[in-house]
Amino acid sequence: MAVKLRMTRMGRRNRPFFRINAVESRVPRDGRVLEKLGHYDPIEKDKSKQIVLNTERVKYWLDKGAIPSDTVSQILLRSGIKHKYAEERAVRRGRAKAIVRAKGQLFTKAERAAAEKAAAKAEEEAKTQAEAKAKAEKEAKAKAEAEAKVKVETPEAVEEKVEVKAEAEPKAKEEAVKEAKAADEAKTEVEQKAEEKQKSEKKKKPARMKKTDKGDEN
Repeated sequence: MAVKLRMTRMGRRNRPFFRINAVESRVPRDGRVLEKLGHYDPIEKDKSKQIVLNTERVKYWLDKGAIPSDTVSQILLRSGIKHKYAEERAVRRGRAKAIVRAKGQLFTKAERAAAEKAAAKAEEEAKTQAEAKAKAEKEAKAKAEAEAKVKVETPEAVEEKVEVKAEAEPKAKEEAVKEAKAADEAKTEVEQKAEEKQKSEKKKKPARMKKTDKGDEN
């Protein structure tokens, strides 16, 4: 008859309580119990009261070839009860770990979770760097296009300015000539009026002088 040391859940919802029993390996989880060996209370705050075992009976069943479950095995080790099944499990676990590591794979859930977290972080950093690089390339491309556009448009702008200046210069000269001509005409007109005034004054002066001579004779 193969015997196992395993736990049976008791208690109520959100208040678990486990009994450690010796049962036949073929009996279902809540089947007939050969012997109650203790209990485990994970809610108990006092560490010394979390595990209560009948050490003598546990060792008895271990000596009879009873195989503890993984959880019961850990509880026994915490209580200071060493057994060959824990050592065998540690050896098997070490071999499996070595084989997995030799293949370059991860063994425990914690290692896999840490690797996934690191991979996600690296992927996020790579994505950020790629976005920054794409943005820099886009800005550089836009700057180069703007500079090329300025270079292409500059000769045309210069030519246009030259044409505008060339068209403006004759107009300015023409306006300057017109202004000078108008100034000359105005000057000539003023001079003509002055000459006419002088001539009229000269014509009036001899008459006055004659009048003065007649007065002298009288």
